[in-house]
Amino acid sequence: MRNGDFFQWPCHLPCTLRFRKPYPDERVRAMCDTEFQSRRPRDECGIFAVYGHEDAAKLTYFGLYALQHRGQESAGIVASDGKQVVEHKAMGLVSEIFNEQILNGLKGNMALGHVRYSTTGSSLLVNAQPFRVRHSGRSMSIAHNGNIVNAHRIRSELEENGSIFQTTMDSEVVLHLTARRMNLGIEQAMIEAMAQLRGAYSVVVMTEDSLIAAKDPNGFRPLCLGKLGSAYVLASETCAFDLVEAEFIRVIEPGEIVIIDKDGVRSIHSGIQAQKSQCIFELIYFARPDSNVFGENVYLFRKRQGELLAKEFPLDVDFVMPFPDSGNYAAIGYAQASGIPLEMGMIRNHYIGRTFIQPSQSMRDFGVKVKLNPVRELLKGKRVLIMEDSIIRGTTAKTRVKTLRGIGASEVHMVVSCPPHAHPCHYGIDFSTRGELIAASKSVDEIRDFVGLDSLGYLSIDNLKKATAIPDQDLCFACFNGDYPVAIDKETSKFCLE
Repeated sequence: MRNGDFFQWPCHLPCTLRFRKPYPDERVRAMCDTEFQSRRPRDECGIFAVYGHEDAAKLTYFGLYALQHRGQESAGIVASDGKQVVEHKAMGLVSEIFNEQILNGLKGNMALGHVRYSTTGSSLLVNAQPFRVRHSGRSMSIAHNGNIVNAHRIRSELEENGSIFQTTMDSEVVLHLTARRMNLGIEQAMIEAMAQLRGAYSVVVMTEDSLIAAKDPNGFRPLCLGKLGSAYVLASETCAFDLVEAEFIRVIEPGEIVIIDKDGVRSIHSGIQAQKSQCIFELIYFARPDSNVFGENVYLFRKRQGELLAKEFPLDVDFVMPFPDSGNYAAIGYAQASGIPLEMGMIRNHYIGRTFIQPSQSMRDFGVKVKLNPVRELLKGKRVLIMEDSIIRGTTAKTRVKTLRGIGASEVHMVVSCPPHAHPCHYGIDFSTRGELIAASKSVDEIRDFVGLDSLGYLSIDNLKKATAIPDQDLCFACFNGDYPVAIDKETSKFCLE
């Protein structure tokens, strides 16, 4: 999740603005600047939880493994046997953080797990989740996906009234608001907390003996319910159910609160009415292609994007190719609809880990080349159509086009399976300022020239809507059209326009 980063707000400003302390040396600064300039969009995080299974922690480990694409900075699991709560979390990937010995120590039939995405300015263990506190003798842990846009204001009010915060996460605000009303019971406490929150949040709270899932009234971020035998499972995406062989039951609805305890599953509604605003970029980019998100199959949706692009931008080229894994499935759709061959002109090295030795500043390009390498004989002298799922800053696309031209491609065209990103996202996606978005200041022709293309085409917003069976009014297109379904506080908006 984006986690607000109250002491370093906003967390997605360039490294040079986010860090309060000087860089330890120029090499570290160069690495940070390089990462910021070249990164792909990143989502908030992933949630997985189990109730009523003797191997709850191990199942959660596998669930988080399936959701690793949603966050690679840190991971954690909290487990409970009904009386004692134990936890383990650390920086890194799920496979690096947990082993058999650690998982055996996470005893209990209930567990809550979280993977968090990488934000340089807040890459701290204290911000890893699930976040756990004790209040009035009870343990409460939270895993959060999204971004609460009024969290900094709520935090200030709570601090003025004596609340003490341990982290820079907006997730902690949810726990404070809930804890203040626990005398009314967890259900009513959650309802009253949700009444004060604005923005995107799919959360799961774990006590010693229950799981409570809640989704914001707009339903920005995915969360679903499943069952494994007599146990219940919660996950950000259905691909996690597939791995642990759980049965998908249904999505958690916007504004819904689901309580899972010894009495089974029950559902209540927060009472807050709002228009559904499910994030279309989850389908375009973030979700795994083998997931169903918001009731839509991601793989088939992306293929339809490519089919519609083939009709909108018919081109005379030798073949269409994605840059793995960007645009893979839209490229399949385009190729099948147009009859143009699909080729894999760039080969991905699947064995790059987090511990790969960082190149020196003079070898900076190696950081990209080690991940993708061109098939020179295939590309030389060819008219190439690149399929991309998005262009955010344009620097990555420019580097890729330069590579293709450098090895002799005669023409390089590009189609993008969504409209131009001209507006920042305030609901949890990692482009929260206009300055990060090339389409906020350049026309399509200007982007084409900047990237170095022969032609550039974006899927129209009308065709994007046609690619999904979800009603238009139930989706958020704010990053494309600037129509924000939840108002942004002035304290937030003054940063997002920069």
